[in-house]
Amino acid sequence: MGRIFEKRKHTMFARFDKMAKAFTKIGKEIAIAVKQAGADPAGNPRLRAAIQNAKSINMPKDRVEAAIKRASGKEEKDFEESTFEGYGPYGIAMLIECASDNNTRTVANIRMYFSRSNGALGTNGSVAFMFERKGVFTIDSTGRDLEELELDLIDHGLEEINKDEEGTYIYTDFADMGKMQKALEEKGIPIISTQKQRFPTTTVELNEAQQAEINALIEKFEDDDDVQAVYHNMK
Repeated sequence: MGRIFEKRKHTMFARFDKMAKAFTKIGKEIAIAVKQAGADPAGNPRLRAAIQNAKSINMPKDRVEAAIKRASGKEEKDFEESTFEGYGPYGIAMLIECASDNNTRTVANIRMYFSRSNGALGTNGSVAFMFERKGVFTIDSTGRDLEELELDLIDHGLEEINKDEEGTYIYTDFADMGKMQKALEEKGIPIISTQKQRFPTTTVELNEAQQAEINALIEKFEDDDDVQAVYHNMK
């Protein structure tokens, strides 16, 4: 009975920890958006997207409002966005997107995670060419015909549209994200979340033990408060 309780407690704490990290990432995104274009979502597409993403992970409304208010004040830190490139074990290409108020600390930590895992931090452009940067919109397509929706959105940058039990996904080129967001809003199509993602053009297949090493490195990156997203080309 004691073992079951401890396992449940560990699972609960892990869930809370994951949620707290997700809230922290969204909070930074809100802060960056407000610093760039103001606290009014109506005139700030990036802030609207951040608020949508906050709702998608059930971030409380008062926390979202507090983050906007805090970002509007002079006491809020300025977060610098940066991307680091490198190779993990077995030649796995990795891209790490960060938002930090201390870039010196961030660089040191990213380099340390790579080196301690038999990887290496690379230079700008060393692996970026192996990834395609896309915008991914999760929408509520209830009551809409997907074929008609696809035809309606092609002129707004639609590259692909997919649907599963969790939602409908619209893919665009990164450069077309703003155009697509505007089109979805004007057409009254509910946006559940908006993500900037990088997809590898080729992948590397590893055995189970090697995959565990890469996943451990990914976890180290994701546990760092400065890291917003981690991409790799492991199959």
